[in-house]
Amino acid sequence: MNNNNMNASGKIHPGSWIPSMYFAMGLPFVVIAQASALMYKNLGVSDTQIALWTSLIMLPWTLKPLWSPVLEMFRSQKHFVVATQLFSGVTFVLVALTLPLDNFFQYSIALLGLIAISGATHDIAADGVYINVLSSEEQAKYIGWQGAAYNIAKIVSGGAFVYVAGELEKSIGVISAWSIVMSAYGACMLFMGIYHIKFLPKGQTNQNVQSLKQGLTILRDVIKTFFSKKFVLWYVIFIMLYRFAEGFAIKIAPLFFKASTEQGGLGLDTSEIGVIYGTFGAAAFVIGSLLGGYYISSHGLKKSLFRLALVFNIPFAVYTLLATFQPDQLWIISLAVVFEYFGYGFGFVALILFMMQQIAPGKYRTAHYAFATGIMNLGFMLPSMLSGVLSDWLGYQKFFIWVLIATVPSLLVAKYVPFNNRLEK
Repeated sequence: MNNNNMNASGKIHPGSWIPSMYFAMGLPFVVIAQASALMYKNLGVSDTQIALWTSLIMLPWTLKPLWSPVLEMFRSQKHFVVATQLFSGVTFVLVALTLPLDNFFQYSIALLGLIAISGATHDIAADGVYINVLSSEEQAKYIGWQGAAYNIAKIVSGGAFVYVAGELEKSIGVISAWSIVMSAYGACMLFMGIYHIKFLPKGQTNQNVQSLKQGLTILRDVIKTFFSKKFVLWYVIFIMLYRFAEGFAIKIAPLFFKASTEQGGLGLDTSEIGVIYGTFGAAAFVIGSLLGGYYISSHGLKKSLFRLALVFNIPFAVYTLLATFQPDQLWIISLAVVFEYFGYGFGFVALILFMMQQIAPGKYRTAHYAFATGIMNLGFMLPSMLSGVLSDWLGYQKFFIWVLIATVPSLLVAKYVPFNNRLEK
C-alpha cells in the first residue's frame, strides 16, 4: 500500500477514504432524490408522478435500522461497503438499459428502488466504519470533509452529469443521453467499490450475532435502548424537522428551473441547469461544508446549532425571489444558487454531528446512528412526496412561499433542543 495513504501509526489516513466513501454514499441518494426527477421530467413524466415515486422509493433510507442488526451476522463493515457499491454500479447500468423500453418508468423506478435498498445498506456500514475507526475528536475534525464529500456527489450528479445529459440531448436525443449518464453513474460506483477494496479500513468485524433470532433480539434491544435515551422525543422531532423545508424544495427546484416561463418557471435548458449546479453551486457548497465543520469545531455544537440552522434555512428564500421575478439572466440565477448552496453546506454538518455526538453514543453506536439517520430521511421523504402535488396546486411562486413557512419548525426545534452528552467540540 502506498505510504502516502498511511499515517504515523500505520493506519490508513482518513483523507484516503472519507471523501471517497461519502461520495459513494451520496451519489445513489442524490440520483434518486434529484437527478432522476429531471430525467423523468425530460422524458415526459408529470411533476406529481415524479415527486411521489422518486420520494417513495427513498423509503429504505428510513427503514434501514430494521436490518442493521442482521448485518452484524456477516463479515466486516468494509465488506458491505464494497459489496453495495459494486451492486449499485451494476444496477445503474440496468437502469440505462430500460430507458428505451415502452414501460421505462415502471422498470427504471423499480431498479432505482433496488439501488435505494443497496444505498441504505451502504450507509449503515459506512457510518459504522467512520464511527468505529475514528475517535470523537477525529469525527469532529473530519465532519466537514464528510459533509463536503457527500454533497459533492449532489453537485456532480445535479451538475456535471446533468450538463453532459443536456448537451447529449441536443445531439442524440433524451433517451440516449440519459442512458449514457445512468451508465456513467454506474461506472463511478464500480470504480469506488474497486478502490475501497484496497484503501478502506476494515472497521468493526461482525462476529457477535450468530443467528437471525439473535439479530432480531438485538434489534428489539436497539429500539428499546434508543427510545429510552434522555430527551429522545426532542431528538426525534429535531432530526425530522431540521430538513423539513429542504424536503419540499429539493425535488421541485430543478423542475422549476426547467419549466417554461409561461408555467411560472425559468425556462432553462438541461445544460444550463448543469452548469449552475456543477460549477458555482459546487464551489459554494464545498466551501460552506468545510467552513461549517471548522466553525463547529471552534465554537462547539451547542453554541453553534441555532446559528447554523438559520444559515441552513434562510437561503431557501432565493427560490421565492426567482419565482416572483423570473429573471432571464443566468448570472442572477447562478448567484442565487451560490447563496443557497453555501448555506446548505454550512448548516447541514450541524445535523450530522448532532446525531453522532448526542444520539449515537451508547451500547449500539452504529445502529443508533443508523436509526437517527433513518428518522432524518423520513422527515425529508414525507414533504418530498407531497411537493409535486403542492407545486401543481399552488404554482411555483406560492409553493416557494410555503417552503419559507416550512422553515419555522426547523428553527424552533434548533433553538430549544436540549443537549445530553458533553461532547460539543
